[in-house]
Amino acid sequence: MEVHKKVVITGGPGTGKTAVINHLKSQGYFCLAEISREVILEAQQQGIDQLFLTDPILFSQKLLEGRIAQYQQVEKVSKTIFFDRGIPDTVAYMDYFNTQYPEHFIQACHNHPYDVIFLLPPWEEIYCSDNERYESFEQAVEIHKALKETYLNYGYTPIEVPFDTVANRVNYINSHLK
Repeated sequence: MEVHKKVVITGGPGTGKTAVINHLKSQGYFCLAEISREVILEAQQQGIDQLFLTDPILFSQKLLEGRIAQYQQVEKVSKTIFFDRGIPDTVAYMDYFNTQYPEHFIQACHNHPYDVIFLLPPWEEIYCSDNERYESFEQAVEIHKALKETYLNYGYTPIEVPFDTVANRVNYINSHLK
């Protein structure tokens, strides 16, 4: 019987989260995708280049709504579910950018608990930017700190996943779920 059900894979931009999530999927795990790229692409199709910079609260609200919907989608699932980022990530990014936000963001973090948080550290050797990832590596390091602090503030003890091959990182994650 598995003890952990809701598992977050998080970290700053360019830490290898997507590769880890894809490997978990290839092993048959149920994984929920990061939704920020979807929100960003939707805004770009509406002519807004960087919605987070243009309207950070609207962007964050869309992320929050999507992450809550993902959480509710699997609330009754009795197996391990991996989330590519959790609800507290939304707050961490707003804190990083010194964005004031309404209380319901904080309440959402309290009302939707996760069982385990895995934090992937900044890894300069694999970092690259693209059309949806505009942060520099130095900013990625600061975002990592904000994520760690946010999860700690909500009572979690994030498990840092060491640098290694994707397969070994997934093995490390699996070894901490038993």
